[in-house]
Amino acid sequence: MKIDFRLKAATIFLILGVMTTSGFSRPRVVIMTDFPPVDVIPGGMGFGSAEKRSDSDDVQSMIRFLLYTNDFDVEGLIATSATFANIANKQHLFDMLYLYDHVDENLRSHDDRYPTAGELRTKTWQGRSGTWGRPVAEIIGEGKDSEASEKIIRLLEKDDERPVWFCVWGGSGDLAQALWKISKTCDASETERIIRKVRIYMIGFQDGSGKWLLDTFPSLFAIVSEKNYMGMFNNAPGSDKALSDLQWINKHIRKGHGLLGALYPESGFYPETPGVWEGDSPSFLYLVSAVRGLNNPEKPNQESWGGRFIQPDSTKNHWYDHPDGSIAVSKWRREVQDDFANRADRMLP
Repeated sequence: MKIDFRLKAATIFLILGVMTTSGFSRPRVVIMTDFPPVDVIPGGMGFGSAEKRSDSDDVQSMIRFLLYTNDFDVEGLIATSATFANIANKQHLFDMLYLYDHVDENLRSHDDRYPTAGELRTKTWQGRSGTWGRPVAEIIGEGKDSEASEKIIRLLEKDDERPVWFCVWGGSGDLAQALWKISKTCDASETERIIRKVRIYMIGFQDGSGKWLLDTFPSLFAIVSEKNYMGMFNNAPGSDKALSDLQWINKHIRKGHGLLGALYPESGFYPETPGVWEGDSPSFLYLVSAVRGLNNPEKPNQESWGGRFIQPDSTKNHWYDHPDGSIAVSKWRREVQDDFANRADRMLP
């Protein structure tokens, strides 16, 4: 018997509770990334200008993310403070989209839901520089608005009650500033209504704004991965390195897959250990596996490609790493990498 895949997918999402009155809905996603130049020099090299020396894992993660944009409603790409110079520069994201522009037509030949590079450029926003490692008093408050924080406010005020997932790879200051301003300009009921739309998956704490968000908004849905994300690392304990080493990357991503694949960095921060170091990717892989019906994203205690989490305090909607550790992510390596390779092949003519 032949099963209509669209009917099957709709059934899955109905079970997951992510159907809306308007029908099938893809996750609304905003990426907040401390994004370096696309020709980033891994910081561990020990040389190069401050602006270019950084952790190249964000470039790795962004290339993977762009291959999944057909599964999401991408609402924003935000440049947050990054590199040794502690700057935010959305031009770096524009440079990445220039590379995406060389393959997006090929991607749409497989799925017309892939956005154009032009569409993504209109949703690329500038965050504040100089926030990395700073206390919250220096990050949020009067006079600390940014293009990104203002765009976030407009996004959350849209007449659309679907949740917005903020995948925080870098600092969370622009999001914190937006919620601070909302709380100061809206009454309590409107503030709470907006807070209920926010979903955060945060990779550690890079400045004081992350803790402030948790302390200020106990009802805020927030996943904080402080160590489990390391399951994406090539050398994660118990993982199959043959599925993520430089040889695998060269074969499936870097060689023969166009400009976008070619720019996938050989390593993360330390060039002497090449391969996959995408510590930020679990933030959206958590949603990718939900799209496939593996997990309900509203229930972080379930297993997912982005890990598994616990809620230490039932009075707060805050979730932290499950005791399984990095295995909660690395256990899915074969499925994750096979899917990555298949999507990379879509970049080919």
